[in-house]
Amino acid sequence: MPESDEVVVAEPSPDDVGEDRAAETLGQRLSSEDFTARAPFAGRVNLVAGGDGVLEVDAAAIDSANAVDESVTIATLANFARVAAGQLVATIKIIPYAVSAPVIESVSELLGQHVLRLHRRKHDNASLILSCSGGTSDAATKKGRTSVEERLKAFGIRLRSVETVYHVPDAIAGAVTRANGEMIFILGATATSDRRDSAPAGVARAGGRIIRFGMPVDPGNLLFLAEHCGRPVIGLPGCARSPVLNGADWVLERIACGIAVGSRDIASMGVGGLLKENSTRPQPRFGAPGGARAAHVTGILLAAGASTRMRGTDKLLEQADGVPLIARTARAMARSQLDAIVVVVPSGDCRRRSAVADLPVQVVEAPDIPAGMSDSLRAGLRAVPELSDAVLVALADMPDVSHDHVNRVVSAFSPDDGREICRAATADGKAGHPVLFGRRFFENLALLDGDRGARELLADALDFVVDVPTDGDGATVDLDTPEDWQAWRARQSGN
Repeated sequence: MPESDEVVVAEPSPDDVGEDRAAETLGQRLSSEDFTARAPFAGRVNLVAGGDGVLEVDAAAIDSANAVDESVTIATLANFARVAAGQLVATIKIIPYAVSAPVIESVSELLGQHVLRLHRRKHDNASLILSCSGGTSDAATKKGRTSVEERLKAFGIRLRSVETVYHVPDAIAGAVTRANGEMIFILGATATSDRRDSAPAGVARAGGRIIRFGMPVDPGNLLFLAEHCGRPVIGLPGCARSPVLNGADWVLERIACGIAVGSRDIASMGVGGLLKENSTRPQPRFGAPGGARAAHVTGILLAAGASTRMRGTDKLLEQADGVPLIARTARAMARSQLDAIVVVVPSGDCRRRSAVADLPVQVVEAPDIPAGMSDSLRAGLRAVPELSDAVLVALADMPDVSHDHVNRVVSAFSPDDGREICRAATADGKAGHPVLFGRRFFENLALLDGDRGARELLADALDFVVDVPTDGDGATVDLDTPEDWQAWRARQSGN
């Protein structure tokens, strides 16, 4: 490298504030019990949500703060975005290495805890009214119920009652009157054409009030919003039978979190309301809207352990509800939304390979003498298809991890929203497995060594980690010893 007679330095002015301290100052202004400011790095501070809910942003305040000086930038998620605990919601970036104190003071005055608000869920249950006509099949009715139930379940809301009635105003009016949920959803047998159609007319006949018919969001145009005895009533568009994002999700999310929604609020949803090509918002992952490519996720089932604590038996071949444990966990993954599944078994182990032979999985072998979990993980990574956007790493000795656990973790993955590592957690918030890693972390995973798994990687990448609540404690239950098996079987039998 040629020698130089010059050294370029930057000398801060007396009133300059270093980039990290400046970012930290502004981060603290935005932080609250609902939003945590992470430690500054390279002039950046990220804020993450302290819980699940809907984010409200004071856009005018953010715009004013960004207009003070080009050296300070603040970016947030969209107003009324649905967020999960631990999700990145805003980032502050100081462009130069230092910025003048008066600039930071001016920006700080425009910010405060009111600029970002987290509206948490206010409703715990709902009623669903399904209407049918002579041509409505049982399969269509069941599909509608399942789709609505999954939407509500993802938001922590249970169905308190479900009633199926004929698609006529009087029948719907009776069902509305009998509904005992905090919210009421109506999914009609046919598309609703106007306020005089059966579903909205039924609500009105029951004494309800129609607030808005139709919305400038596609899919979702034929939604109607009403009120009955102080409870919100949402007439769902036919597209609600599909799990793909639609306008009803926007209304549901806000109302579930106690945010008032009126006719004008719905009328203002038109800009950004063309959802057919929009796959950026959190949504159940059963296919991308409008044919856009959904994220491709490959599951890696680690099943190459030596069962050293089982005192002579193979824990993965122990019977769990009539099948070997390795088959039970592999079946759960096969029933999920995963696009491909790789099962890693010990070198030359024909029994474990045979146990999953009838499942749609690819079996690969770990090294002859694996040094630990990291060797098995590398073997699995080598088999991951090139087009995969993420891998979901699961452990084969966890009998209570179901396809629902896997689906919830996969559905939480959203690189655009900063959710690039998604980790299953128990109902009470304890982190566990499986864990999904976006493509940017594939190289990090391949460089792990020993039997430490990805704990250090998770610790170093906390800003990208989101814990995904799942039912029960299945995300943390593993069976390593005969005593573990005995206790688990006793719980299964109710003893």
